[in-house]
Amino acid sequence: MTPPSDRSMIKDAQVITSHDGNDTVYDAEVADRNEPKKSTGVLNVVISGIALFSDGYNAQIIGYMEPLFSELYPKGMSSTIKGRLSNSFLIGEIFGMIFFGVLIDRIGRRTGVVLATSFLVLGIALAAAAHGTSELGMFWMMIIARGVAGFGAGGEYPVCATSATEAADETANLRHKRGFLVASTTDFAINLGFVSAGIVALIVLACYHQAVSSGVWRVCFGLGFVLPLAVCFFRIRMINSTQYKKHAIRSKYPYKLVLKRYWKPMLGTSLAWFCYDFITYPFGIFSPTIISQLMSENTTAQNIGYGTVIQCFLLPGCIIGGLLMDKIGRKQNMTLGFFLWAIWGFIFGGALYPIQTVLPLFVIMYGIFMSLGEMGPGVSTFLCAAESFPTPLRGHFLGFAAAVGKAGASIGTEVFTPIQESFDSPAKGQQAIILIGSAFALVGGLVAWFLIPDMSRELETEDARFRAYLEENGYNISHYGDGALCVDEKGNS
Repeated sequence: MTPPSDRSMIKDAQVITSHDGNDTVYDAEVADRNEPKKSTGVLNVVISGIALFSDGYNAQIIGYMEPLFSELYPKGMSSTIKGRLSNSFLIGEIFGMIFFGVLIDRIGRRTGVVLATSFLVLGIALAAAAHGTSELGMFWMMIIARGVAGFGAGGEYPVCATSATEAADETANLRHKRGFLVASTTDFAINLGFVSAGIVALIVLACYHQAVSSGVWRVCFGLGFVLPLAVCFFRIRMINSTQYKKHAIRSKYPYKLVLKRYWKPMLGTSLAWFCYDFITYPFGIFSPTIISQLMSENTTAQNIGYGTVIQCFLLPGCIIGGLLMDKIGRKQNMTLGFFLWAIWGFIFGGALYPIQTVLPLFVIMYGIFMSLGEMGPGVSTFLCAAESFPTPLRGHFLGFAAAVGKAGASIGTEVFTPIQESFDSPAKGQQAIILIGSAFALVGGLVAWFLIPDMSRELETEDARFRAYLEENGYNISHYGDGALCVDEKGNS
């Protein structure tokens, strides 16, 4: 029997204490021989990425359509309605993240996938078909429909992030590249959806010969459910990960013990995500509006085009951040990104007036500002929230952290326009929001460094520690998992 004090000394094998008090040793190499083939893990990662790509598209498309709404429906499109249109999707996401985060831990990843996709498709279809007896009535139908779509999209965050993280742990080779794989299929995929939203908006506008028509926004909204439907077949056939099968808790969650052990990483991942989303969402959604304030003579297509160019800067930031996470660590990359984001923001905001006189320079500086956010916290929030907690709780805590982040996005989006309008010129308002955003980035860096833990790259490590912790505190381990893939100290399976 391995003494408890020796558990921390075991590196290549992990101690798991069973309900009868006997210690067994989990051997990663033995487990790898029993794991699914690499192609299965890669497929699950890719499918998760496609799902989050569609979420990014549906979240961002409203930002490109709002200038059209202002021209088409001047009576109904007030600043209040504008904020509610942006926030309805985010608020729906908040509820979806919390609900589905708990659901997928209790009943499985695949069930959560199907339900989340159903809500997403339903909400998008209703938004595309929005009508009313008045402009205001139509907008309220759109607000409610996008809230339903947001609920489904919010469910995708814990579903896809946990699935991608666990799928990238199925073999040792995938595990070593998990930072890049998860970055590519979470934040990169979402941002690629942002960019695609702008490209689609420009193509649809061109099809309408640059005419501002209701058909433009209906087509752009409607295209949002093509991808969720296209991958639905693969997602229904998706199996629960090896880690989930081994460590799922079906009922009787010991929440008091859980909070006692994980309150600090819960606080750290949630606050870091709040700071990140508070900055990046309003700056991303309102980028066409900011461009239109600088160049009032621009056409709608030009404003959308410049906004899409800014979104393109997010993509290299995600790639660099994904590579850095595997080199220097998740927490370290998040902290570095937050601090670089803050430094660049203070420089950008401080020198904003001369920069604004040269539009290409402004776009580049703005784009680098956004890219630094993706390089650090953008890619790291998903993986830090996934790896800081054991498998039975991964959906709970990732969903909660993402929900807190979306609360930050909702607040940021809500206060963005009022802060700008409180100044006597758009330039001063833009400078204020850039400097405020940079201050939040600085706070985020401190939160990441002091509250987010360094975790093992192997998910089984924390799973084994958590199981031992539960047994030591009197939890009935019969509620835990479907049985571990492990070997005892004699090497017997």
